Amino acid sequence: MMRSLTLTLLLPLLLIQPFPPSPNAPANEGDNLIGVWEPSNGRARVKVEKIGAKYYGKIVWLREPNDPVTGAPKVDKNNPDEALRSTPLRGYRILKDFVHTGKNEWSEGTIYDPENGSTYSCVITMKDDNTLDIRGYIGVKALGRTDVWKRLQTKGQ
Repeated sequence: MMRSLTLTLLLPLLLIQPFPPSPNAPANEGDNLIGVWEPSNGRARVKVEKIGAKYYGKIVWLREPNDPVTGAPKVDKNNPDEALRSTPLRGYRILKDFVHTGKNEWSEGTIYDPENGSTYSCVITMKDDNTLDIRGYIGVKALGRTDVWKRLQTKGQ
């Protein structure tokens, strides 16, 4: 009787326990954003990575890594914060705080434009496995500007 009672009490608990993920289960769909991307102007490459539950992108390559006048590595000379104007652009995080908000879309983040020192609200939409629409805007998304980024195939991919 005691064994039957124990089994009756434990069986519902066993049924609601989550099963371990299948080894063939797809990775988190949001992680499709992870990789190295090239903006349409081809002057930089941005590596997107996941930190915690959010996605960030930093500059990992510049076509012209050094300032032609000084010969020193390019810095964030247009940053509105004077204390940050000597920060090297290579390694600078220009995409911040993106959250996967649905099929092939990441939002709630910002994009920084080192050309003018401005930060914009941003939405990222993956058009296909190798193409992103990066839409920066102030206030209203419809009044923003979209740039197309292409995924770069790197060693180990």
